[in-house]
Amino acid sequence: MKLRVLLCLLLLSLIAVPHSAEGEDGGQIRQAFGRMYDLDFAGAHRDIDAWQKVHPEDPMGPAAHAAAFLFTEFDRLGILETQLFTDDDRFEHRKKPSPDPEIEKQFQQAVDATDDLARKALAKNAHDINAQFAQVLSLGLRSDYAALIDKRDLAAIRYTKQSRLLAEQLLQEAPERYDAYLAVGIENYLSGIKPAPVRWLLQMGGVQTDKAQGLHDLRLTAAHGDLLAPFARLLLAVAALRDRDTGQACSLLGGLAAEFPQNPLYRRELQRSRCSG
Repeated sequence: MKLRVLLCLLLLSLIAVPHSAEGEDGGQIRQAFGRMYDLDFAGAHRDIDAWQKVHPEDPMGPAAHAAAFLFTEFDRLGILETQLFTDDDRFEHRKKPSPDPEIEKQFQQAVDATDDLARKALAKNAHDINAQFAQVLSLGLRSDYAALIDKRDLAAIRYTKQSRLLAEQLLQEAPERYDAYLAVGIENYLSGIKPAPVRWLLQMGGVQTDKAQGLHDLRLTAAHGDLLAPFARLLLAVAALRDRDTGQACSLLGGLAAEFPQNPLYRRELQRSRCSG
């Protein structure tokens, strides 16, 4: 169960292409997420600040800042190493990280601001897709922080379930939002790889536990997603490593290393996986 929660870290940018980020000026949000993947967190915050000047009431502004703060801590603490995800024993015996108090404060302020702006937007229009996306993102980020930094696994499971339920609602209204499949797929896959008795208990708690369906949904995001396609590809690489499909893992990691050359994570994982070329 803990490994299921841990892998939710890659959900961190968890959901979605916000409606207001699809316009011409939405390129700044996409650029910010691209900088995060390449570990340029200062540049990401600058892009988000510039976007917020034009969209001060949009919840995706603080949501993107929260994602950047979380990425910063993940990078500093080495949380994105795939060995932690593919080695169950190593994960079970991991030590609680030491969070940066200032980053933690900024992160909490950002997710709180996201929720506040999203509620205000939804009070005006209950079908505001952008605000719904921001809510799902906020829940995903809270889940990641709870599981991977605070080691509050039960709280993380609760956040993950809530984000998945919201993502399913969004997909009913906007099935073309392929990034949203990440929230659904990650819960199914991570819970689906646990032993049968654990899956049964998770199902009793309302958690979806279908590994095959989870992989299907992750592939949808990897192939058609916008902001989250690289995360889905990294998750699929982890899944391939767990299934001892080194060829598939190397193909995915090689593509990520080429697309984000400033991020050494992918090159290290290629070496660890003994990928040639």
